[in-house]
Amino acid sequence: MPRHPSKPAVEALTLTPVAITRSCFQDKFGVPRQPGLTRHAQAELIIQPPFDREDAFRGLETASHLWLTFQFHEAVRAEWRPVVRPPRLGGNRKMGVFASRSPFRPNSLGLSVVRNEGLIRTDGHLILRISDHDLIEGTPILDIKPYLPFADSVPDATLGWADSPPTERLEVVFLPEAEAQISQLSTDDYPELRPLIEDVVGYDPRPSFRRGREEERIYGAHLYDLNVRFRFVNDHSRKRVEVLTVC
Repeated sequence: MPRHPSKPAVEALTLTPVAITRSCFQDKFGVPRQPGLTRHAQAELIIQPPFDREDAFRGLETASHLWLTFQFHEAVRAEWRPVVRPPRLGGNRKMGVFASRSPFRPNSLGLSVVRNEGLIRTDGHLILRISDHDLIEGTPILDIKPYLPFADSVPDATLGWADSPPTERLEVVFLPEAEAQISQLSTDDYPELRPLIEDVVGYDPRPSFRRGREEERIYGAHLYDLNVRFRFVNDHSRKRVEVLTVC
């Protein structure tokens, strides 16, 4: 009969971040709910001492994708709850926290697959560039591992209540002022800005109870050091998001 210890062998762990995220997403609003939904999202992982040695990343250049273990540092709570309301279910149904990808969970740990864009050293810092991510500015990265297609991809895996990717995506219209502002921005400072905005607002980043509504309210999402202002329109002929300004 297997032995069951009466208490954990380790009651507390101290984790040291191996990197800190410099992200195009400056806060939680507008961040895709899963990695890969925003194909144009760029970020840099600033490797922290004593892990900032090229030897520690030898061989990683051949990996197209990476696993990142990180902390939801802006979702840390004093107490955890056993059930959550996943946005995928409209925020109306409760699911167990361990059956969800909610950031509000014990230890506040997250796990994401991201695209590896290469390692560089600049201004004395070792930096791992990534894309297709869902990390906000300042996210502590606790571990980095290569994604192994033969082991990590399970084509026939199922969940039941969230098997298919979200397909509803609103049309995004840039009004003249926003178009003019984007045209004046450097593509080096703001890579793939227009498609990034389309991804962020097109999937409707509003809370679940507001989705599908037309509102007079104007929303803002902070991408890089820009404030993107937009509104949702439903004139009975088509639903769309209008981007008002990018500045």
